[in-house]
Amino acid sequence: MIDKLEFFITLAHERHFGRAAEQCGITQPTLSAALRQLEDQLGVMLVNRGARYQGLTPEGQRVLEWARRIVGDARTMREEMRAARSGLVGHIRLAAVPTALSLVPRITAPFQAKHPGVTFSVLSTTSLNLLARLENLEIDAGITYLDNEPLGRVTSVPLQVERYHLVTASGSPLSRRNSITWRELAQVRLCLLTPDMQNRRIINRHFEEAGVSITPTLESNSMIVIFSHVRTGLWSTIMPSAMAEAFGFQEDVTLIPIGEPAGDHVIGLVATHREPFTPLVSALLHEARALSDPGPGDRSEEV
Repeated sequence: MIDKLEFFITLAHERHFGRAAEQCGITQPTLSAALRQLEDQLGVMLVNRGARYQGLTPEGQRVLEWARRIVGDARTMREEMRAARSGLVGHIRLAAVPTALSLVPRITAPFQAKHPGVTFSVLSTTSLNLLARLENLEIDAGITYLDNEPLGRVTSVPLQVERYHLVTASGSPLSRRNSITWRELAQVRLCLLTPDMQNRRIINRHFEEAGVSITPTLESNSMIVIFSHVRTGLWSTIMPSAMAEAFGFQEDVTLIPIGEPAGDHVIGLVATHREPFTPLVSALLHEARALSDPGPGDRSEEV
């Protein structure tokens, strides 16, 4: 039944039979047959069917919650037995919001040094997509904002406080400033992350709190694109100082603190709250705690 439940989870996420079958590595008829077998076993209809996928039935929504729990427990059991047999080995699927990408090596490098049998894949994505992938068991953990938007039921470990700065080309008129306000930034030619990014929603909120609105002249979901345009001297951007420093552009750009308000936000590691954790996730949380700012521990958050 486990494989059928995994197919069902994938279909609920993809909301399309063809895409779900492709993700599962099977044909669409095989997927449909497996789902009908699952419905027969449970004695309820799980999916509203028509010419195309039409969503889950109320029973299907409830089964989805159980499916995530059962599949997660099954994976945990397999990992524990593998760890007992071979030590900590396997693959960790990690996702991070773009402004937190510079934090990833601080976890993966020491972790891999301690556990050379573990490999990583790292995905850059939006905070909403990260949480959806976490819920659907598509990733094992993520690095995202902890204090801005609802996280759901997760275990979180704070890693650092993100402090926003104006990032502008060295030698530009603004580069001589010691600080700048959000109201003043409304007059600056900005290139920013796209509105689907939580970083951008935070920035927009700070401008609203300052009583001004902005229209950036360039938007991108790529940090490379953003910083490349800043280096031309024609644009400035708003980013955490750690992110700009991670790109090694200190000689090309100047970082100016933003005040009124300061714009500080907590970034941390999140994993689905469950007991027990898989050995890999448990070890990853342990590594994150070692990197956490003094004082805060991990916590469970439910919204």
